[in-house]
Parts: sequence; C-alpha cells; structure tokens
Amino acid sequence: MAAKKILMLVGDYVEDYEAMVPFQALSMVGHLVHAVCPGKSAGQSVRTAIHDFEGEQTYSEKPGHNFALNADFASVRAEDYDALLIPGGRAPEYLRLNAEVIALVQAMAAAGKPIAAVCHGAQLLAAAGVLKGRECSAYPACAPEVALAGGRYVEIPVDQAHSEGNLITAPAWPAHPAWLAAFLAALGTRIEL
Repeated sequence: MAAKKILMLVGDYVEDYEAMVPFQALSMVGHLVHAVCPGKSAGQSVRTAIHDFEGEQTYSEKPGHNFALNADFASVRAEDYDALLIPGGRAPEYLRLNAEVIALVQAMAAAGKPIAAVCHGAQLLAAAGVLKGRECSAYPACAPEVALAGGRYVEIPVDQAHSEGNLITAPAWPAHPAWLAAFLAALGTRIEL
C-alpha cells in the first residue's frame, strides 16, 4: 500500500476525539497526516473541546487537550495532498470565514480527492459550495446548512457513516469506526488481519 498524504484542517476548539483519533489512526496505518491551522505554525497547538451526548437537547462541551500542529498552514498547497480531513467541533464555524481555507476545500473537491468530514465539518463544505447535488451527513444541527448549500442531508444513526463517491461524512465521533473505515477504503488502504 502506498502511503497517502492527508491534510487535516483544525482550529481552536476543534472536537477533541474528531481530531486526535483520526490523526492517530491514519498515522498508525502508515499515512502522513498534516494537521494545520490558519495563523499557526508547526509546533504550536490548538485547544480542543470534548463534546458528549448526555441526554440533553444537544451535546455538552468540556475542555479538551492541546493538539499539536505538525505543519505550517502558510505553506499548504492542495496539489501536494491526496485527501482532506475535516473534524468538527466549533472550529469549522469560523474556519469557513477564511478565504484560503475555502479555496483549499474547493481545490480538493474539484480534483475529486477523498474528503472526510465529521459533525460540524459540513459547515466548511457548505461554505465552500461543494455540496450542490451531493449527499452529506453531519451533526443534525448542520442539516439546514447542507440543504441551503444545495446538498441533501442524510440522517443516519450517530455511529454510522455515509459515502457518496469521494465524500465520506458522519454525524459525530461515535461514527469513527465506520467513518474511518470508509475513508481508508476511499484512500485505497488495505488492512489484512
């Protein structure tokens, strides 16, 4: 299996599990994951938030960890990567205001590269205008944004993932086993037991 180079877009208050688990799992199987944040460089970190589902009408939020960046956002070029990963949390709501972030998402989508987005990651996809005519799962509160961007929101259980071509999406971190398995398949990764 050829290792892939994956760009992961994060920012302060990215969801802890949605950044840490994919970063570690994809690295574990041999892929190179560059975690970047606009305005920050390799060696700096972003704060994470832990979102949990405890029976209220929406998720709760608790302080997470510091997540270390390992690449410089300023030097990122879409053509240097094989795939894009967008974790959720609160980061996508303000990352979508950054024109360079939007251009990266658009370039990856235009090139047909695998894109994995979880939870509020759909906010970046919607803002980039890459959901028109596409199916997308996300945290249910993002369903209106998916629809307004011309996509079709796919309601699935919180532990499931949805794939349509190069787009792999899921509602939240409980879907990691299904979401990461689908992303690995899109990357052409083979794991033999």
